[in-house]
Amino acid sequence: MDVHAPRAITEGLRRRAVDVVTAQEDGTAQADDEELLARATELDRLLFTQDEDLLVIVANWQAAQREFPGVVYCRQLGPGIGEIREDLELLVKCAELDELRNRVNYLPLQ
Repeated sequence: MDVHAPRAITEGLRRRAVDVVTAQEDGTAQADDEELLARATELDRLLFTQDEDLLVIVANWQAAQREFPGVVYCRQLGPGIGEIREDLELLVKCAELDELRNRVNYLPLQ
């Protein structure tokens, strides 16, 4: 989870047995967006963000054919916390990581 992801999303996912690591728990709360994506890649974990700036970095990585485990993006003024949590849970429980790799997956799911 990106440093700015609402705690309620993280806690809701954990109550539903979804393995979540926050930037704060990982010690990367002060990392810039590219370092955060690199760390998620090192850990081979999806990165959830609501930061549009990270999308530019992802596009640069994609253009350079640089591998990453996938990013899940949701606009800050988009769906509510419950819908975000439900969509994230659905993604991680139903999709294989290889299906999400090197892509940006947008929430809400339709």
